[in-house]
Amino acid sequence: MFEQLFGSKTRVKLLQLFFTNPNRAFYVREITRKIDEQINSVRRELSNLLSIGIITSEPNNNRLYYEVNQTYEHYRPLEMIFGGQVTGSTAKKTGGSKDEKTGKTKPTDAPLPEHPLAKDARTAGKVELALLTGQFTRDETAGIDVLLVGDLNQAKTNKFFAELEKAENKELRWVTMTMADFNYRQQINDRFITNILAAKKQIIINSHDLSLTT
Repeated sequence: MFEQLFGSKTRVKLLQLFFTNPNRAFYVREITRKIDEQINSVRRELSNLLSIGIITSEPNNNRLYYEVNQTYEHYRPLEMIFGGQVTGSTAKKTGGSKDEKTGKTKPTDAPLPEHPLAKDARTAGKVELALLTGQFTRDETAGIDVLLVGDLNQAKTNKFFAELEKAENKELRWVTMTMADFNYRQQINDRFITNILAAKKQIIINSHDLSLTT
């Protein structure tokens, strides 16, 4: 159905990739691997999305990177269609209206889809917070690429990161900590946590709707 509405299978896959990864930029060959489409088709659709204004491009280290344009006038409606949502209280049904016949409350909001990586991250244990930065967002402010916070199983955590590195085809710098440790560091304005929160990042899980800005 989406292919009919939006013109092509490649375009739909690109929209899904970009809208599930706000704040993350991709280069062409990386995109072709992730969506498993021919490079000529990918280049053509990237050009179309650029001309519309849905994505932006920026050269870096002899590569041209593409990223969703979060200031695009129709960003929110497209995000609702194609974007995975951060896992937290916002992913639950909220509000509702009363059915006059039954007297029961009807939910007005269906559960929002979560980010595709959230399910994999949870295999590491009880993950309260998960975010990507560094190589994922091309911002080295934090000095790391992935942060996992929660009650984690070390063996399962190692497996998760090994699989993520394989999927991304790169070595990742990752840090884990307990929720208590994260909260304490945030309260005392720990420089490491402050740098992470100040960096460009993509939030995958935020179970407690924590404030993640400095």
